Amino acid sequence: MTVVVTPHVLAGGGPIVTEEIRARRPDIDLEHVENEDDLLDAVADAEVLLTHRLPEDVLAAATDLEWVQALSAGTDAYDHDALADRDVALTTVSGIHAKPIGQQVLGYLFHFERGFDRAVAQQQRREWDRYTGGELGDRTVGIVGVGAIGSQVADYCRPFDARVIGTKRDPTSAPDAVDDIYGPDGLEAVLAESDYLVLACPLTDETRGLIDADALATLRDEAILVNVARGAVVDQPALVDALEADELGGAALDVFEAEPLPDDSPLWDRDDALVTPHMAGSTPHYWERCADVFLRNYERFREGAALENRVV
Repeated sequence: MTVVVTPHVLAGGGPIVTEEIRARRPDIDLEHVENEDDLLDAVADAEVLLTHRLPEDVLAAATDLEWVQALSAGTDAYDHDALADRDVALTTVSGIHAKPIGQQVLGYLFHFERGFDRAVAQQQRREWDRYTGGELGDRTVGIVGVGAIGSQVADYCRPFDARVIGTKRDPTSAPDAVDDIYGPDGLEAVLAESDYLVLACPLTDETRGLIDADALATLRDEAILVNVARGAVVDQPALVDALEADELGGAALDVFEAEPLPDDSPLWDRDDALVTPHMAGSTPHYWERCADVFLRNYERFREGAALENRVV
């Protein structure tokens, strides 16, 4: 079985994930292709690809392809229909981002709860003006999408005695750290009760534009919106309007409708918006965790068992 790591691996991760796999399983026939000019020839007899994206010409050239391991949680950039037509499996590394994203969300919550935004502004003005910070134990954290990431956020909130509520596609399998769980039709109740609303759902036809002007109006005027899902889950112009009208307490955003965030976006200049450059999932352990997911699936693939995180 031939496995190819393509040049389309972000952040120079190709050689790293290759070595992580080889260190664990030197018996695997594994090739890392560094030059795009060599890729079409290399995939001609490949059965498995590891990549961040799959251009049409690469899929067409990979005539023996049976499985694509995406090195990301999202698969928006993949042509699901084309893969399904070829009976090619597509799996993700969903779950490996849970710890770093959960910690990032916790940082966002403390940024607003303890007034770090105010502290930074006062420091820039050389202004000494004491103020009172809040406590998460007095707050309700609502999570839209209690999957791997949402569950980790709930776990991290628990030691601080925050009340945690959320929505989940299958509410019968909610983790213990969630106090009240709803199905997707319970979103309005979560919006109405949340002091912090954390978006951790995948981008689907159902979630695109989910947090629109009406949803934002349902939130309390002091509520904070946290988005670590996908930018398109939120109607960004409606969010800016809500912030400008003081109908929202603030927003912590790691993802946006357009990335990089355009220079002329009003979000850059807002004191009540915390902007991070789609890095919440970053971790020094990323590639080793990718290798772990791949190797678990590699054994399943060889045995004809169901693949972990399969989306096609």
